[in-house]
Amino acid sequence: MSTGTSTFVIRWVNFLTMILGLGVICFGIWMSTHHDQCHRTLTLPVIGLGALILLISLVGFLGALKNITLLLWVYLAIIFLILVAILVFTVLAFIITNSGSGHAVSGIKFKEYHLQDYSAWFLKQLNNTKNWDRLKSCLVKSDDCNNLPNKYKTLKAYKSAELSPVEAGCCRPPSECGYPAINASYYDLSYHPTSTSKDCKLYRNARNVKCYDCDSCKAGVAQRMKTEWRVVAIFNVILFVILSAVYLVACCARRNAASSNSLKEGRR
Repeated sequence: MSTGTSTFVIRWVNFLTMILGLGVICFGIWMSTHHDQCHRTLTLPVIGLGALILLISLVGFLGALKNITLLLWVYLAIIFLILVAILVFTVLAFIITNSGSGHAVSGIKFKEYHLQDYSAWFLKQLNNTKNWDRLKSCLVKSDDCNNLPNKYKTLKAYKSAELSPVEAGCCRPPSECGYPAINASYYDLSYHPTSTSKDCKLYRNARNVKCYDCDSCKAGVAQRMKTEWRVVAIFNVILFVILSAVYLVACCARRNAASSNSLKEGRR
């Protein structure tokens, strides 16, 4: 690739990613003003990611603009480390999310989830009291369970609904308990549970209790996390391919910059 082409591509790629970095930082600042504690916990990582994108892009842009070999070397080193990190994270993400799936239950359209089906990493994170207390406070404030009566106004509509993993695990008792549903948010707990599962004893109709301490709720969260991690892993594969192409172009730009500087020194 010629000197002009490689440096032109690197300049514009990094100019666009600088704008992206600024956008991510602004989004993180917006999140910091959000009243939901669940969103605020992501503020620092989002702002940090935006700052990292901005810094790397600035180094690459200046290196290509001024033909500064040192900056291009730094840029290449950072991109290489990011590629390694993406590769390691993606492999681990696919390994961690390889286990766990829903179980069909007779009489309902949605699936139920069992915590023991998921990887040891998920079990460790979700069984950690501090982690779960934080997640539970987010679930209580969320619309997952609170909106069910509005979404399904009749018992027939509720029974034929396709609930999400969190709705199925956190908003209702497991089907094995045998509690009759009165409506989308209330079960008749006067019936003696048909199962010895501890989840049957933990479930309450109160909005701030529901089945938030149940293993079925943790399993629902694990399934949602698994889905999100799979999406991130697939995105990382695409990002890895794009950054690999950028890395190759940057290598050309660095080599061309070094040759250009050598020619300038030779003419002096």
